[in-house]
Amino acid sequence: MNTDLAITSHYSRGHLRDRLDAALAEDGIDASHLSIEALAPYDQFHGRGLEATVEIADQLQIDADDHLLDIGSGIGGPARYFAHRFGCAVTGIDLTAEFCDVARDLTRALGLQKSVAFELGDALAMPFANDHFDGAYSMNVSMNIADKAAFYREIHRVLKPGAWLMLSEIAKGAGGELDYPTPWASSPDTSFLSTPEETRSGLVQAGFEIVRLQSTLERALVFGARSRAMVERGEKPPHRAVQLMHGEIAKQAMANTARGLAESRIDPIEVLATKR
Repeated sequence: MNTDLAITSHYSRGHLRDRLDAALAEDGIDASHLSIEALAPYDQFHGRGLEATVEIADQLQIDADDHLLDIGSGIGGPARYFAHRFGCAVTGIDLTAEFCDVARDLTRALGLQKSVAFELGDALAMPFANDHFDGAYSMNVSMNIADKAAFYREIHRVLKPGAWLMLSEIAKGAGGELDYPTPWASSPDTSFLSTPEETRSGLVQAGFEIVRLQSTLERALVFGARSRAMVERGEKPPHRAVQLMHGEIAKQAMANTARGLAESRIDPIEVLATKR
């Protein structure tokens, strides 16, 4: 099986920008007058959406002259948020061509193209020089990467000595195997989960020092309950990216994820590390 093709096929169904514009129009948003706030329910394609991005940003020391790397940048929501908030430069890389195209288009629409750029590429062979970035983050990406050791080594290569790395991931829990589909995989063939301790060990072996590794399970459960309550009241949930990306399979993917969290089959974690 061509794993890369299976992964990109899971994420890309075509006409993504048209679907996004239709969703925004339903929200009463003019697609020709976009804002970071209007896009946030759709362009933060990871657990807890913008809420998680803000929490991560709050933990980091970022200066305006820093150049950050977003690994698995999707349609660019976090990259644009970091650039807008801190005034820094951000380069994103993603395996899915449609994501990169839409990310560039939205970035131009927001006038951030001078500080935010996107590259189509593989996180295991990134087209960047050694010791290049001041910091890197990756949000809900490594679940699609089988060779975690190569992934961590490649991130280590492109970071400057002393640079930080923030990972927000879905780790493997103790409660048994997941049901599929999920937001990141249609089947177990493209889902490669590591335990929190395997993640810690892999990063250390690649040359990172762990500053903090924590579970965000309780936050995920609270966010899920709050979102379900909003839907029951007839409101739209704060995070609608899964529906945008996956259409008809979104409901089942989210239900499988919610059950996985509730039954400890998966454990969302955040890891802050530095390059030794």
